[in-house]
Amino acid sequence: QVQLVESGGGVVQAGGSLRLSCAASGNIFFTTTMGWYRQAPGKQRELVASITSGGTTNYADFVKCRFIISRDNAKNTVFLQMNSLKPEDTAVYYCYANIVLKKSIGRDDYWGHGPQVTVSS
Repeated sequence: QVQLVESGGGVVQAGGSLRLSCAASGNIFFTTTMGWYRQAPGKQRELVASITSGGTTNYADFVKCRFIISRDNAKNTVFLQMNSLKPEDTAVYYCYANIVLKKSIGRDDYWGHGPQVTVSS
């Protein structure tokens, strides 16, 4: 019923930048919070950043002042601008969206498949 399609991953040198995007589509009535998690090999998945439909943002301490999250509500799309990348930022980055479906009274989280981001030193 809902698909999250991500783009923008890749390989970059330390200090470089990448921009991730994630578009939600399907039987969507309303999208509340959208955001990004990441998971590095051998580590647990962790929150990177999130943004509400009203534009309130939340960042993990390890990306503050380096990453910027934004969204286009009309297109159900969330972006993550990643600057000053470090090798420790290497991970699979998963997009998520909390969505209310049409003709539904509940909300559910939906996930993308995750683009790989690799930062070389």
